[in-house]
Amino acid sequence: MFFDPLYLGLMVLIVIISGAAQLYIRSTYGRWSRVPNAARLTGAQVAEYLRDHARFGDVPGRQAVSAITIVPGALSDHFDPRDRSLGLSAAVAEQASVAAMAVAAHEVGHAQQSAEGTVAMRLRGFLVPAASLGPNVAYGLIIAGLIFNLAGLVSLGIAFFAVAVLFSLLTLPVEIGASRRALAMLSSSGLLESDEDRRGARSMLTAAALTYVAAAVTAVLTLLYYLTIARRSN
Repeated sequence: MFFDPLYLGLMVLIVIISGAAQLYIRSTYGRWSRVPNAARLTGAQVAEYLRDHARFGDVPGRQAVSAITIVPGALSDHFDPRDRSLGLSAAVAEQASVAAMAVAAHEVGHAQQSAEGTVAMRLRGFLVPAASLGPNVAYGLIIAGLIFNLAGLVSLGIAFFAVAVLFSLLTLPVEIGASRRALAMLSSSGLLESDEDRRGARSMLTAAALTYVAAAVTAVLTLLYYLTIARRSN
């Protein structure tokens, strides 16, 4: 498989798609991280404000978001549904930029999804353990199947990888939904005080969504390649 021209072509395509998506999100973040939001609120303050003023179904805001902490890394912001904690990178938590406002609101959007128990969020959470192991297990099984000429192992490996692809596809509506909720919360709470705020927040959230689209596309392309391997091994 390492010397397969189709595999090499796939790797080049994946690098191009993933690289372009990362370049776009980083350039968009870089641009809007230099633009102060009109409310002059840091990302952490935005998250706190939305936690206290947004609706989370029947769940109180401080229960939907149990804690807001600073986590290491760049663009490492996330919401953990296991303990309902929201982690913000230092740049987002401490800056009063349009980018920080949008990123923080996006993570609060995930908290809203979790509190309301959306179907996509529940399914995605159910698949997390399998999806985290799927690609590595799949690759090992496929390689072993090819080495020992065991088509069953190849098929089993593809099945494991298919779970990871399903997880990636389910991530799309979750992430797009969180961005949509973020814009709605920022708008209804009055935090989007200027046209620049609205334009920047929309640009940031769109760029973030495109990274997940790129990940889903590359996952599907890889699965299709594995399926061609299965056909060859039969």
